[in-house]
Amino acid sequence: MNSAEMVGQSSFGGMVDLASRALGAGVVATNEDTFADAENLLVAAPAAFRPHTFGHKGQIMDGWESRRRRGISAEQPHPTDEDHDWVIVRLGAAGLVRGVVVDTAHFTGNYPETASVQAASVPGHPSPAEVAAADWAEIVPRTALRGDTAHAFAVSDPVRYTHVRLNIWPDGGVARLRVYGEVLPDPRELAGLTFDLAAQEHGGVAEDASDRYYSSPHHLNAPGRAAVMGDGWETRRRRDTSHDWVRLALAGEGEVLAAEVDTSCFVANAPGWVELVGAGADGERALLPRTRLQPDTRHRYRLAEGTAVTHVRVNVYPDGGLARVRLVGRLTAAGEEALALRWFNALPEREAGEVAASDWWGARRSAVGRSPGTGVGAYACQGVGALAGEYPVS
Repeated sequence: MNSAEMVGQSSFGGMVDLASRALGAGVVATNEDTFADAENLLVAAPAAFRPHTFGHKGQIMDGWESRRRRGISAEQPHPTDEDHDWVIVRLGAAGLVRGVVVDTAHFTGNYPETASVQAASVPGHPSPAEVAAADWAEIVPRTALRGDTAHAFAVSDPVRYTHVRLNIWPDGGVARLRVYGEVLPDPRELAGLTFDLAAQEHGGVAEDASDRYYSSPHHLNAPGRAAVMGDGWETRRRRDTSHDWVRLALAGEGEVLAAEVDTSCFVANAPGWVELVGAGADGERALLPRTRLQPDTRHRYRLAEGTAVTHVRVNVYPDGGLARVRLVGRLTAAGEEALALRWFNALPEREAGEVAASDWWGARRSAVGRSPGTGVGAYACQGVGALAGEYPVS
């Protein structure tokens, strides 16, 4: 059952913003953005405001703002209760939505009265018309808004989505939209390929860290390169004899074939040494022994093949900062199978049925030795979660 409730924005601090432009998010369509462009909703930086700064359409606002709605006649000058504006956003990475933030920062006399958020799964590269015609599910019900406020909603929904639609009644402005959750990639796009197993866009997550005093460990597997030191992960200065670390969960069980440890922008505070330790079904194993690092440098290492891991711990000695960590490799057969089943469990019912009937899924079922009566096809018509008993979704 889908549900949403107001929470503190800090509840989503450890999650990926699925609507990040860095991941490839974009505005697909909007019905109205005369005062301020809908694309502003996805700007990474917090909204800014410069009072008494006017363009030819009025005060320049850092957000999305629609024109004032009017009724249909002099006798009916006000909009109806159903008149509203909307914007559709393609998520940069499809996944499970766990939280939404609708931020009306600096909109004080022109914010919407209420808002809701819907989501849809539209695979492939659909046109705006195809997205608009999709089956939309409500993940945040119509809720009253306040001006100059970040409204954070926790979302409980088992479905993997590719797009969201923000609806506002009757009109007004919203500064930023954030959609936090878990990236769940399409396994058909990764099967048999070599890629960065730790990358956010593929479902990698910085699960834990010894220290996040100056900046977040989630920067380590973010898209692109760090532009400044603040784009990386930096610890406080240690005054003991221990060391700092980050634990990365990979997209699935895989073999890490190469690593890149990037200290770009860390000139006087890079770690002295780094060590990579993999963890999997057979326990822990060193992938890269303790190795010297240079400041402001991209270090690349070839690693031994044959070690299947699900997590990698990045140990830095004694402390300091890293810009990025890349762990290039390939999923094992077990990793591909687990990802495929987790993805299938999260598909909307109709999409799950189409996948279960496809040649691709039939080939996978045959490859793992399942008969038609006991494999995925037997559950296809039951929709989302049908396999949860046999293959729990982590």
